[in-house]
Amino acid sequence: MTRFWGRAAKAYDWAPLQQWVYRPAQDEMIALLRQHESQRVVDIACGTGILATRIQEELGPGQVHGVDMSEGMLAQAKARSALVDWQFAPAEKLPFDDGALDAVVSTSAFHFFDQPAALAEFHRVLAPGGFTAITTFTPDRASAPILRRIFGDRVPASVPSKAEMRQMFETAGFEVAVQRPVPHPFTLPFVEFDRLTVGIKQ
Repeated sequence: MTRFWGRAAKAYDWAPLQQWVYRPAQDEMIALLRQHESQRVVDIACGTGILATRIQEELGPGQVHGVDMSEGMLAQAKARSALVDWQFAPAEKLPFDDGALDAVVSTSAFHFFDQPAALAEFHRVLAPGGFTAITTFTPDRASAPILRRIFGDRVPASVPSKAEMRQMFETAGFEVAVQRPVPHPFTLPFVEFDRLTVGIKQ
């Protein structure tokens, strides 16, 4: 899977794909980070670094980290910004101390993770009062079949329901503060209404 994303890195930056599919969720993250005045932030599965770079440029100064498991994606991310700390690591084993961060964000990637393990790790690295914000595809749309069609059995494309997301967040120790759709400028079955879930570490 990491080899696939390494090969796909250049196509991932295609402007229409970013504008219409990924940017709405990224805009939600920027708004949340601005609202919470988060200073120590990590973008999990950061890809080519578009969101992490936006965070650094639009909300800095502060500590901004981007974490991914694709060397190809990270190579493009490093070329994009020298001010973000780019790290090769899995979502389930982050290279940060306990309580080191104010916010953990991830867009359009949660279906690739060992979800309970990743949420437990996000909780570990957050300081009290910090939050994690995750956007996911919604299972009532066509996202899961499309992911399976593209990737086959190579990807654990687990697309949890709203209730399942809440349960996983609470099991990891978060208080769920937000669960709502992410609006998109147009609708297609595989991009309509990503769901945003925000959990606070008490």
